[in-house]
Amino acid sequence: MKFRQDTTSAEEAEGRTVPEPRPAVALIPVVVVVAILAGGIGVLEYPAELMLICAAIVFMLFGACYGVGLDQVLTDMGEKIKRALPGILILLSIGMLIGTWMAAGTIPLMVDYGLELINPSYLYVLSFVVTAIVSTFTGTSWGAAGTIGVALIGVASTMDVSLAITAGAVVSGAYFGDKLSPLSDTTNMSALAVGANIYEHIRHMLYTAVPSSLVALVVFLLAGHSLDASSVDLGVIDGTVAEVQRLFTLNPVLLIPPAVVLVGSVLRKPPLIVLLLSSVSALVLAVLVQGFSVGDAFTAAVSGFTTDLLPGDVSATVTELVDRGGLHSMYEPAFFVFCAFLFAAALENSNVLRVLLSGLIDRLRSTGSLVLTTLLSGFAIINSTSNALVTYFLVNDLYGKAYKERRLHPVNLSRSMEDSITITEVLMPWTVSGAFFASTLGVANFDFLPWAVFCWTGLVFSALLAFLAPVTRGFGVRKSAEPAE
Repeated sequence: MKFRQDTTSAEEAEGRTVPEPRPAVALIPVVVVVAILAGGIGVLEYPAELMLICAAIVFMLFGACYGVGLDQVLTDMGEKIKRALPGILILLSIGMLIGTWMAAGTIPLMVDYGLELINPSYLYVLSFVVTAIVSTFTGTSWGAAGTIGVALIGVASTMDVSLAITAGAVVSGAYFGDKLSPLSDTTNMSALAVGANIYEHIRHMLYTAVPSSLVALVVFLLAGHSLDASSVDLGVIDGTVAEVQRLFTLNPVLLIPPAVVLVGSVLRKPPLIVLLLSSVSALVLAVLVQGFSVGDAFTAAVSGFTTDLLPGDVSATVTELVDRGGLHSMYEPAFFVFCAFLFAAALENSNVLRVLLSGLIDRLRSTGSLVLTTLLSGFAIINSTSNALVTYFLVNDLYGKAYKERRLHPVNLSRSMEDSITITEVLMPWTVSGAFFASTLGVANFDFLPWAVFCWTGLVFSALLAFLAPVTRGFGVRKSAEPAE
């Protein structure tokens, strides 16, 4: 029987050795937990929070057999929550931000601008660009696909052009925003999982997002080069534009809230303060420009914006777009963080991952091999759990220490997780996101997969940057200023 040699546990602080399981024994709880997460979340679609708690209990019971008490698990969980508290507050503030931006008319304005850009001669490339704009300013790939994406598929159907290419462009654009938007829950949670600053995380992702976007633009331009769309009925787009313009007073002053976020990001001001200032500016605009009462504006900030606040009838398309946001909308993700940290603390104290992976990780000598293994693990786990938030914390627990030991900044790990988890989940038909996009757009996953260029080139560029780091002097790979542990 082996003994753990680190000095972080209470037992060792008291001068006692702590036994650790043999690899064959350590594999037992891992298999059980994988079955719980993959079967419960991916197959039976049980609540992810409950499955995480059940998985945590498995690891806690296993750890108890080796002298790890519940107090130690809860203490470690508390430490993780303490370090993540700023991120949790940011997560909650994003809900308020979306609600206030909607009430101010900021998000409707961006949707209007995006739809006005539609040109049938460049349908594919504009499908990517417009969906990217909407998803970036709403922070939701599902919302962008369920509104603008459906409209674009309708245009493609009217034009009798490839629905697979159009769907691939929509999916690529939708996940551009889901990956890079500071309003996206997955963007915030991936940064939170590794303890990275959200803006540093987004800036570091540009190393893979920019080349992926350029490749996507070239592909969609070439694919649409021979399109003849001179006689296209754009009524589906024009109708949405007209309705948005009827329901909201739109003018450039509504860009003040996103300008606050942009300036705050450039100046590297505290994200929480920046988001709160942006929300306050949006509340003022909701009252002065849109004419909402102060009470309605506060309701949008807390409970979320709804079409009940708008005059007249509202179509299902616009309803799906604007009914969102509010502090309440982030209560579930915030609670998920607590469940994830309970799971992470139980997993860490059970010591099973260190036993099972110490040999493998020790063999990962280069940055490229470590990043590639992270990417492959993330892709495999998301296809098993179908839950990005669960996968973020699992991957961080697997490889977080290895990145620290190699003095790689946490944003390298968070970017690897985004490139292998966030933007690839939609490609497989058995995942939740994959099923949603296939049913919403009416195109099978494997049909649009080759054309969802942004969603699979990110993984390729992420691996390339890591393997080429010795030649490029570390371009796109950030080192940590902290000493290796």
